[in-house]
Amino acid sequence: MNYETLKNILFKFDPETAHELASIGIRAVGCAPFIRQKIKENFSYTDERLSQNLLGMHFANPIGLGGGFDKNATMINGLGAFGFGFVEVGTITPVPQLGNKKPRLFRLIEERSLQNAMGFNNDGVEKIRRRLKSTFPNELPIIANIGKNKVTANEYALKDYEFLVKRLTDFCNAFTINISSPNTPNLRDLQSEKFVKELVKTLKNYTDKPLILKIAPDMEASAAVSLCQSAANAGISAIIINNTSIDYTLSANAKTFGGISGALIKEKSRALFEAVAKELFGKVTLISCGGIDSAEEALERIKMGASLVEIYTAFIYEGPSLCKNLNLALSRLLDQGGFASITDAIGANLRK
Repeated sequence: MNYETLKNILFKFDPETAHELASIGIRAVGCAPFIRQKIKENFSYTDERLSQNLLGMHFANPIGLGGGFDKNATMINGLGAFGFGFVEVGTITPVPQLGNKKPRLFRLIEERSLQNAMGFNNDGVEKIRRRLKSTFPNELPIIANIGKNKVTANEYALKDYEFLVKRLTDFCNAFTINISSPNTPNLRDLQSEKFVKELVKTLKNYTDKPLILKIAPDMEASAAVSLCQSAANAGISAIIINNTSIDYTLSANAKTFGGISGALIKEKSRALFEAVAKELFGKVTLISCGGIDSAEEALERIKMGASLVEIYTAFIYEGPSLCKNLNLALSRLLDQGGFASITDAIGANLRK
């Protein structure tokens, strides 16, 4: 059965049910070494020119899976068979939470996008810690995406992030600090230079793992640049640009709540990344996310200054062959562009 046929079946279910059905299959792949190896042989592409050592980790390729797909760290081994260069798990909160009221995940099929209002639904740090402990270290770099609980007031948010880092630092390769989701009330208010400086300073007392800041796409470019500069000065290791968007004018079919991802935010994400990269490239590792659905788009973000890129929505629409197709095409594009490796392509547009 090809993925188009499978997708037609899955898309008959509501999006959250379809996701759970897909996750069952991915978990099954991860539990069966023989099947996992066969899947890997068919759905991965390896080219040493795509690999790099970065942030104390080895990335076989620059294509990562963004946070929100494997919320509870149950699919790491299975996802490793589908050719990803790294995986973000979570968002993880200190205490388990159910998330927002259903329905909270919607397909915008014609626009190849999604809209979600999930609200950090997850099993909580203790259960997820045990799962990470059972699979770490892994050949696949694992980044723990962490966020505060909904009931935690912003003035106490620092304690949530501190607790999460303490509990998880031995069982992941890096942390993504999520203060940019639109689905936890007032969370984006934490995107202030004062809070980020205090947060980075505090967390560095409890971990030597890289800290990655994830920002929202709806910030003014000047504010985003200023925040990222402050984060870099405070010692942040990398910045992900960006999370989902609350610009509901992007689609007549959009809800008036939750965050939009996928093709609809491609231009917005690319523009914000370009603004940040012009000021921060070479000072901090940059990761681009938002509307990346082709090797051409991935390479363009890389040439703009991204060392890594993340996908999510495209994985839903394109299926398990996506990473293989992206990496195979990236190799060809490197040849066409005269780049000896992916490292040579990083920031090429800024060096012109």
